[in-house]
Amino acid sequence: MGGRTVIEAKENRTVRIGGAAGYWGDSAEAARQLVEKGNVNYLVFDYLAEVTMSVLVRARAKSPEAGYARDFVDRVMKPLLPDIQRRGIRVVANAGGVNISACASALAKVVEEAGLQLRIATVTGDDLMPQADALRNQDVRDMTTGKPMPGQLISANAYLGAFPIAAALDAGADIVITGRCVDSATTLGVLIHEFGWQPEDYDRLAAGTLAGHILECGAQSTGGNFTDWRDVVSGWSDMGYPIAECERSGQFSITKPEGTGGLVSRLSVSEQIVYEIGDPGAYLMPDVVCDFRRVSVTECGTNRVTVEGARGYPPPLNFKVSATWEDGYRATANTIIAGSDVVAKAKAYSSALLVRVNRLIQSRNLGPLSGSAVHLIGAETLLGPHARPEAQETREVMVRIDVRHARREALEIFSKEVTGVALSMSTGRCASGGGRPKVTPVIAQFAFLVARDKVNVQVHVDGVQISYAPTPIAQYFDPAQMAQLSIALPVAAEVELVQVPLIELAVARSGDKGDSVNVGVVARHPDLLPWLKQGLTAERVGAWFSHVMRGTATRYDMPGLLSLNFVLANALDGGGTSSLYLDGQGKTYAQQLLAMCIEVPKSMLVHARRESTS
Repeated sequence: MGGRTVIEAKENRTVRIGGAAGYWGDSAEAARQLVEKGNVNYLVFDYLAEVTMSVLVRARAKSPEAGYARDFVDRVMKPLLPDIQRRGIRVVANAGGVNISACASALAKVVEEAGLQLRIATVTGDDLMPQADALRNQDVRDMTTGKPMPGQLISANAYLGAFPIAAALDAGADIVITGRCVDSATTLGVLIHEFGWQPEDYDRLAAGTLAGHILECGAQSTGGNFTDWRDVVSGWSDMGYPIAECERSGQFSITKPEGTGGLVSRLSVSEQIVYEIGDPGAYLMPDVVCDFRRVSVTECGTNRVTVEGARGYPPPLNFKVSATWEDGYRATANTIIAGSDVVAKAKAYSSALLVRVNRLIQSRNLGPLSGSAVHLIGAETLLGPHARPEAQETREVMVRIDVRHARREALEIFSKEVTGVALSMSTGRCASGGGRPKVTPVIAQFAFLVARDKVNVQVHVDGVQISYAPTPIAQYFDPAQMAQLSIALPVAAEVELVQVPLIELAVARSGDKGDSVNVGVVARHPDLLPWLKQGLTAERVGAWFSHVMRGTATRYDMPGLLSLNFVLANALDGGGTSSLYLDGQGKTYAQQLLAMCIEVPKSMLVHARRESTS
């Protein structure tokens, strides 16, 4: 079973798993709350976003002992370890980042100093840097752009699956530390261990992946970042964190600790399900390809929902690899400008500054800036052509200027000139703090696919390697297996139609995948879904984001969830740390789309968030 020693599945009990971190920097109170109030059997932590990996790579370059989520050891685990041992809670975290051994060693030291007995396991093998030259010689290409591998990578990490984590738990580990694995693997590994799921249990593996997907972003599923924020704002100071109650069958419920803030509802959990999944009929994971189009979320009590309907297919042929490389330098300058005609004044200031900088750097034979972007924060700059006219009448903006160049010395000139023109350009200008702009390397992503047999996964418990070899895959995913599934358009009828802002009819959430943005839209009522499909065509949504998107928009139907899922290609100027966009991770795109108006029958306004007079 996944290269593990097969053990007898435990009794058919409910396993409670708490989602204790959604990113590196998440509040340490999440883990504390779940330990003290959650009555959980496991804590799972997800620290590794694509941007986070680039930050950890830079940290390791400065110090061989860095490169992992230090917060996990110092701020989270150290104060909670006695309670974790006493309550018998087990922990799975991808806190190892790009330095798994350093993370495990630091935690082992803390455990020893506390006089505790906790077995620590590591899952390694995601680091493919030793194979970088061989892969380049095989003409590996970026999976999205088709570009060849850059000349010098600084990291390359495969997205591992859940079976190695299960093997570590089978071997008696109390704490499992991994590096780059898919975010949901920390939860799925627990469920494989607890219920003895096999590699061919595709529907169960898909359900476990979905449970992990809901937990992986922490409080995002319990009302954090929720469209209907007024429904949860009173509890923000003590937000509840998610708990998945999982059964051997694959069915599970989502809840949170009693007496905490936030909300667990159909809409709050559905928002998280549509977050960053791409094609919901073929969500590719290392252990299974998931079909979430039939998934339903049913409220079954106060702050409790049941989630069911996930289907699974055999896993994909290859692993995804996220590599990074240094692609020149960038700098960001922030300046506050106030007074009359402030938008025109800010545009004139930024334009003159960039002309001046380009002239100076070219006079030194450094070549022009390779990229620049100006954002007037306070004038609805993110909305582009959809900004309200009155936003241009504001009397205060922050001018953010982002620039890129292949050479550091060119941006040092920019940094000096930002402060050097303080007395020679715009009036009503004040510094926003921080001194001169800092010049930093651009750590760009290069994502590609690699054959499974190129990834050598190893599992150690307390430093001792245990026997682990992945079970050979009997069959791989074939897109032809996917069933056709879609949402019907509304039946034509002579009814009075009205224009209604989308936010009245739906909730939405968005996020990044490389240079693409995923925007999921969930109808507030089943009767609204056909009208959402009619009004939100891929072409119209693509046109709405034409000021930032350079590719095309694709729409996917999710009838079980009353949802439409959009993928906007090439919409982030490269994404992550390489983007010059104000929102380089697509987190605001859902809110931008919710400002769009669509037509619905006037009779359906009873299903809207509040009646519209449009």
